[in-house]
Amino acid sequence: MNIDLLLCILGMALVTLIPRVMPVTLLAGRELPPLLTRWLSFVPVSVLAALVAPDLLLADGKLNISGDNLFLIATFPTLLICWYKKGSLFGALAVGMGTVALIRYWMT
Repeated sequence: MNIDLLLCILGMALVTLIPRVMPVTLLAGRELPPLLTRWLSFVPVSVLAALVAPDLLLADGKLNISGDNLFLIATFPTLLICWYKKGSLFGALAVGMGTVALIRYWMT
């Protein structure tokens, strides 16, 4: 096996592992300040929004907030069911996929 390739793989593994292990190791058994805990509670929501927003708002790399954006239209009933069911993942998936399927069926 090529030693450069092996070193590259080991380096990538370290670069991936260190940011995941260091916080857990350094913060284990310590109590975080309430302000930091509250701030960290928003990280998962922010990451999810950053992952989902481009799929909802962009079409062919351009902003598309018009009425023909199928996924943006399906967002509204999905958000309603999330609010009504207090964040039900199954409900959100079912309503989102069902809305997209119904709109595609009616459009053809």
